[in-house]
Amino acid sequence: MTVQTKSPKGITAVGIFLLFGATLACLAGTTLVWRGTIFDRIWALNAQAYSRLAPFGKTVGVLFLLLSATLLFAGAGWFKRRRWGWRLAVAIIVTQVLGDLLNASTGDVIRGGISFIIAAALLVYLLRPQVRSAFTSANVSSPRRQIR
Repeated sequence: MTVQTKSPKGITAVGIFLLFGATLACLAGTTLVWRGTIFDRIWALNAQAYSRLAPFGKTVGVLFLLLSATLLFAGAGWFKRRRWGWRLAVAIIVTQVLGDLLNASTGDVIRGGISFIIAAALLVYLLRPQVRSAFTSANVSSPRRQIR
């Protein structure tokens, strides 16, 4: 008989957030690397970002695709409750917090400030002992077989 323990409430939400971010980064990267597709219309939602990113084209598109892969990898580790998945998610959110601080300090005070508050709150959640304790190292979660 297996006893299941209840995970903290936000665990699933954070995993979905990581996978959603992976999807959006993949879409952005794809539209920057391969221009002229039907997906280009999505940039109407944030024309200012497109005008800043478009001049860099494929270079920034590839970076978005790498970000997408990183978020997907983090999401997989997160849903498997691996310690490395938690660490990667924390690293991603720390990077977001620092980027938001940079945006706020370079003049985008409102958007950078609001985004900073949201990312910082998410980071505080991730660092809670109850959340961290939901994740195990690969060695702990799967017992080793003894070889005779």
